[in-house]
Amino acid sequence: MKLLTYGCQMNVADSERMAGLLRQIGYTLTDDFDAADLILINTCCVRATAEDKVFGQIGRLKALKKQKPTLILGVAGCMAQKEGDNLIKRAPHIDFVLGTGQSSEVARVVRSLELERKHFVDVSNVSGDIPSEVFPLRGGQVSTFVPIMYGCNNFCTYCIVPYVRGRERSRKPEEIFAEVKQAVAEGFKEITLLGQNVNSYSGGMTFAELIGVVDKISGVERLRFMTSHPKDLSDELIAAMAGGRHICEHIHLPVQYGNDKILKRMNRVYTVEKYLELVKKIRAALPHVSLTTDLIVGFPGETDDDLRETLDFIREVQFDAAFTFIYSKRSGTPAATFPAQVDDDTKHRRLDALMKVQNEISLAKNRALEGTVVEVLVEGASKTDDKIFTGRTRSNKLVLFAHGEERAGDLINVKITQAQTWLLKGEVNVL
Repeated sequence: MKLLTYGCQMNVADSERMAGLLRQIGYTLTDDFDAADLILINTCCVRATAEDKVFGQIGRLKALKKQKPTLILGVAGCMAQKEGDNLIKRAPHIDFVLGTGQSSEVARVVRSLELERKHFVDVSNVSGDIPSEVFPLRGGQVSTFVPIMYGCNNFCTYCIVPYVRGRERSRKPEEIFAEVKQAVAEGFKEITLLGQNVNSYSGGMTFAELIGVVDKISGVERLRFMTSHPKDLSDELIAAMAGGRHICEHIHLPVQYGNDKILKRMNRVYTVEKYLELVKKIRAALPHVSLTTDLIVGFPGETDDDLRETLDFIREVQFDAAFTFIYSKRSGTPAATFPAQVDDDTKHRRLDALMKVQNEISLAKNRALEGTVVEVLVEGASKTDDKIFTGRTRSNKLVLFAHGEERAGDLINVKITQAQTWLLKGEVNVL
């Protein structure tokens, strides 16, 4: 089978679970489209560009399906949930469509299609039950994702996730602990706990309590989590991070904008002042923390003055890095019907201004690390040069260094010799 995944880390985790279920009925992974008997596309619809990529891929597979009629082609995930029958109407060479609540049914659906070829669509249960036993076919060899909850209750006005992922459902703690132990037994050193809003975890303990238990599981060398909604990040979690042994000093804390008017229109529920207070509290407890964020420009009603306030806000917070996006109108969300939609040229101009400010901050933050020695978890060879290895610091910064005897999964010390905007370069340092 050939598995294509678009979108967020949760989609990656979902793909690994579907691959694990398909492995149980005899399928193995391949990178070769021509050799695949099954092609499964796990989709994203957060932005229009993500949907365009999926439609492009589906179109390219039409010729392959014609050459190989026995090929099973399936589409799953958020875009499948959103589009449903329309996908097959637009591309009849698709065999099945599974929504986000039906991913656990993938093996049963594929087995039935092996026996009788007919279109199958199920997007009926967006908040489907979480399977109690999962045996993911994990990618990578060092780091992996463990979902702790699914869905979202926040209903930000720009976001389609609550509509395609459903309401929040939390996994039982014992299932999470068992999966972490399973991942460690498979050799993974770094665990990332996943949820649309991990701070809302409600599986019988608080998220701070949950992460405290996972931190003590034997074999976990590094522990991360994402994503946190600023309105729910608790003092208890900050204390757990400060007192943890393996919990990494990195928090991805999406702010989305730096102006109260736009934040209110986005339904983000906090103010700039509240966000700044939270940042101050985090840095007091975790002086070396790396803070990253998400930022959207071009939201309906945005003015140049709003953007200037946001740029001042970014300068005040000093994020280590930011994922910056142009607002993408998503049908079915409140913001899609808001007046004063911003034109594309203005969106791109404002994005350029935002990125210029943030890139300057990111470079300065990285330059401050030149000459220091950092702990790096080795990930493996660079994609462009097998003599150069890559790894990440506890603060989630990418580091490149000349390869010696290091192996993927090793924890090593690297002296930083050169900083760039998006990465660090260094040399292995023996203390």
